[in-house]
Amino acid sequence: MIILKSNDELELMRTAGRIVALTHEEIKRHIKAGITTKELDKIAEEFILSQGATPSFKGLYGFPAATCISLNEVLIHGIPDDTVLKDGDIITIDIGACYKGYHGDSAWTYPVGKISSKAQKILEVTETALYKGLEQAKPGNRIGDISSAIEQYVKSEGYFVPYDFTGHGVGRQLHEEPPVPNYGLSGRGPLLKKGLTIAIEPMVLEGTFRTITLDDDWTVVNAETKLTAHFEHTIAILDDGYEILTKI
Repeated sequence: MIILKSNDELELMRTAGRIVALTHEEIKRHIKAGITTKELDKIAEEFILSQGATPSFKGLYGFPAATCISLNEVLIHGIPDDTVLKDGDIITIDIGACYKGYHGDSAWTYPVGKISSKAQKILEVTETALYKGLEQAKPGNRIGDISSAIEQYVKSEGYFVPYDFTGHGVGRQLHEEPPVPNYGLSGRGPLLKKGLTIAIEPMVLEGTFRTITLDDDWTVVNAETKLTAHFEHTIAILDDGYEILTKI
């Protein structure tokens, strides 16, 4: 069931989203060669707790960490560990925060030091794809308009989107209806209405749409071990467009 949010609920989601955005700002300052993904996760968790919120991901479906941290060929759901960042890596930090029962969710892919032109291109394409999707987020449009805009742009740049993983509704649950795929047909899917809150999250792969889930049952990697990127905002549909909730 799709749950539309009241003005009071949107206020709580704005706070949750702002905490997510502030956590990104905090963790971004520490992204450099030599730090481990586990250390970054600890920084994020401590900051979220300091803001009066809790990490949305920790314990969700059994996930063991506060954030998902995914490097290079890892698309999503990377588990923070003792892996040390190196110059030239690209790192996706996916952060969720729960404030007074409501969630915010945002992922961003960052460069570590100086990165290759190939890595820079996939970052730029994926971030642009997010905003291509956002352009379609307005009352009267449908989820498929967002999905199609993302897919068509990504494919036009020579990249791929996965078919097994999507964006989603957000609210009292981190994952609510409706799913928000990164592929689809314009004019199809649920109608966008005022009060709908969704996470739009282009996930982009180099070389293939295929993914493999590793033996830990979490880490999803590019089947060709090529680069990936992931950008995500939680938004609310308003009377005349959308509002990004995961921003400062």
